[in-house]
Parts: sequence; C-alpha cells; structure tokens
Amino acid sequence: MSRKLAPITKWGTDRKYKKAENFLLRPSVEEEAMKVATRVLADIREFGDKALIDYARRFDGANISLRRLRVKPEEITEAKRLVDDDFKKAAQEAHKRIAAFSKNGLRDDWKMATPQGGMLGERFIPFDRVGAYIPGGAAPLASTALMTLTLAKVAGVKELVACSPANAEGKLNPYILYALDLAGATEIYKVGGVQAIGAMAYGTKTISKVRKIVGPGGPYVTAAKRQVYGDVALDMVAGPSEIAVLCDTSANPAHVAADLLSQAEHGTGSEKSLLVTTSQKQAEAIRSEVLKQAELLSRSEPVFQVLEKGMLLVVVKTMKDGIDLCNLFAPEHMELIVKNPEKWVDKVFNAGALFIGEWTPESVGDFAAGPSHVLPTGGTAAYFSGLTVEDFRRRTSLIQFTKADLEETLPVVEAFGRVETLDGHARSATIRFE
Repeated sequence: MSRKLAPITKWGTDRKYKKAENFLLRPSVEEEAMKVATRVLADIREFGDKALIDYARRFDGANISLRRLRVKPEEITEAKRLVDDDFKKAAQEAHKRIAAFSKNGLRDDWKMATPQGGMLGERFIPFDRVGAYIPGGAAPLASTALMTLTLAKVAGVKELVACSPANAEGKLNPYILYALDLAGATEIYKVGGVQAIGAMAYGTKTISKVRKIVGPGGPYVTAAKRQVYGDVALDMVAGPSEIAVLCDTSANPAHVAADLLSQAEHGTGSEKSLLVTTSQKQAEAIRSEVLKQAELLSRSEPVFQVLEKGMLLVVVKTMKDGIDLCNLFAPEHMELIVKNPEKWVDKVFNAGALFIGEWTPESVGDFAAGPSHVLPTGGTAAYFSGLTVEDFRRRTSLIQFTKADLEETLPVVEAFGRVETLDGHARSATIRFE
C-alpha cells in the first residue's frame, strides 16, 4: 500500500502543520492555463469563426466545420432516439426537482413608500441571452445542462445558448443533447474549451455574443472565463471539482471513502478531496477503503492521479478544529457526517454546498436534489456562492420622489455635494427650488 497515495496527516491550531496547510493553498486558476487562454482568446477576438474552428479541431480533436457547428433539429431527434428510457425518466425527474427549487428561489418585485408619498423598490429583469458551458470531453456532464439552463428558463431568459465539445466525428454526446433540449436550449454549438468561452464572450459571425456565461469547466475553461470578465458577466470561478468530508467515528468508512472518490474521477487531474476526522483509527479505515474502492472504478487512471497529489486525510483533536480546517479550505462541496450534524451546520461558513448527515452523499447534489451543482472552487467558496436562478436576472432599483421628498432630503444632497466638491450634483437638486 503506497504511502504516497491518500496520505494521513495531522492538523491543529496549536502550531504549523505544513502538509495540511500546503494542501489548502491551491490556485483558483492555474498559471499555465491562463497563458494558453490569453493566446486563444486573442485569436478568437481577432479572427472569429476561423480561429474557432481551428482550435476546435486542434484541442477538441473534432472533425467540425462552420456548416456543422450548430446542432440541427434532426440531430436532437436522433439523440432522443438513442437515449435509453431509464435515463429519460431520470433526467425528467431531475429537471422537475431543479425547476421546483428554482421557482422557490425567485424574488418578487417590491415597492415601499417614501416618507413624503414617493416610492422606492426593486425590479428583477431576466437577461435576454445567456450562454452555458457544458463539459463533454473527459466526462459528458449531461447533468450540467439541467443545472444551468433550467434555472435560466425559470428566470425568464429567452435565448439559451449552450456550447459543448464535439467528438472526433463532429457529434455531441446524445445524452448531453437530450438534457439540453429538456432544459430549454434554443441554440446548441459543438465547440468546447477556451474557444467556446471566447465565442460566447466576444461573438463571432456564427455565434452571437451572450450577456452572461455560466457553467463549470477544467483549468483552461476556468482561466478563459476569468479573462473575459467585463466583456461579459460571469457566474463564478467554477473549475476542477473538490470535496471535503468532516466525520467522526459514527461514519461508515466505506461510505466516506466512496464520497471522497466521487469527485476524483472527473479527469482534469486537479480535483481535490479532503477528509477531516477526529480519529486516527477512522482515518486509517477510510484510507484502506479508498485504496480498495479506487481499484473498482471504471475511471481508475484519473482517480489515482488525484490519490497521488489531490487527496489528504487529516486527523484533528476536536470537532471545532475540524470545522476550522474545513472553513479554511472553503470547499466546493462539504459533507458533515457526524452525530447530531444539525448542531454544527451554523459553524460552516465557507462551502459552496453543505451536505448534512449520512444519507446525503454529494452525488445527490450533482444529479437530483434541486440546487444547482455549479459551485465555486479553488477556495473561492469563501467569497462566491453557487449558481441560482437569480444569477439569470438583473436587479434595477426604482426611485420616485415627490416634491416633498426632494425638499426633505435636500440638506443631505447639499452636504455631500459640498464635502465631495461635487457642486454640480448638489445643484441638480437645488435648482428645482429656485
């Protein structure tokens, strides 16, 4: 049993524990990926469709042309024929749950009266056109189609654009196509990676610019999204998957091991899995299960990459130390598998999504529960939130003063105008009473 795979270490607040603290220091975006993304995005901006096709052929390995770039209705019909009935039933159930959760998350427009008979309020307006990135290379994430565009549809977005990499024959995975159609996609393009992000952000002759890009991706997609911010709105930094599990001796080691491995199989090699427990014996039992179960997974090669450099099992003295360490890690997904987990929920501040209790594996969040699985990664859960239906709408403030309202606030306007040396600001109010 290799000591290099899924090592066990200790952590506490009494002194420095280098191994655990180094594990926390992962970049939200990888430097090499940023360099590649810069070059590709510049080409997409300058050369448009030509660069888009060139990079799709080079990076996606896809036999694609401009004529075949957009998915045609007959391709969706063929996908529906190829997809098995069990998956259709599962996708429809997931879609129903995601839509229900999203509808409950919608905020209503509201108004309040001002002291002198005017009105203040907020209005929520859906974007007219959004783009979703659907990973389809290392793993065809059909669930991401539902976890992005379903929310946009519920929010009232009219134009729902999706990009996903084609295979060598220039086709999209039929399960992704089925899910995109179910979610309400109005345009689907066979392009992935940095080039897809560039096309949606800048626009080309074939793919019109979107207002906002959402969805997860590997290091290169994440780097590209970061660089197009400002040209287009973004959801968050949603890169390679990660999970933290905080458990005590009440947890079943086999279950915990399976949960740790669940995020190790995506295939980028940058995934992270952190186990935090109050028992050395429990850590050893979980490690044994991790190594045993890893051999059984169909995607064992990427899993063992993560076991070597992206998984750490940490023993702490107290549950409070465990909570502190998880908050420092700020994981995309966090599981709390302890006795009376509810008493610790309010202590978890930094997690994209929190899975509470032994019957809530992270996989239900990925596929079925209802909240979107598009979540912040790389420690950014300390300041970003996961994708919600409100990410597909803009908020506009409403302000309507009466003459009496303006007169009442005139001293405030004049005072700030004087202090900030912005007399033009103040005059725009005072002139109305001259």
